[in-house]
Amino acid sequence: MTAAVDREGVHLAAARAALAVPGVAALQPSLTERLALAASRTKHAVTGAKATSPPTSVGIRSALSSEDGWQVEVRCILHADHRVADVARQVREHVGIAVTAYLTQHGTSGPVTVLVTVTRAL
Repeated sequence: MTAAVDREGVHLAAARAALAVPGVAALQPSLTERLALAASRTKHAVTGAKATSPPTSVGIRSALSSEDGWQVEVRCILHADHRVADVARQVREHVGIAVTAYLTQHGTSGPVTVLVTVTRAL
């Protein structure tokens, strides 16, 4: 598999795991992702084409680490009635397990480091 294919699979595994944690309302797109979505909507409005929905993995960034593993960043929006520290800890654990399982299924291994950023609570 190429790194691009691995990255998309890592993103999807991480997004699904994060969104399954109680207290997570949504994933927060980065500024780059928001600008790309806005440009896409504008293009579709001008050309009359149907706009596409944002990818499921918005709010997830990943990169290969120097130890042949993965570094995954998850940007979350939480429900206000949940403790931020508890939810962030659960997101980190669930995403780490999900990405490790995905990599193992595809014949690769290595350490997975997960950074969780809580951007706001609703």
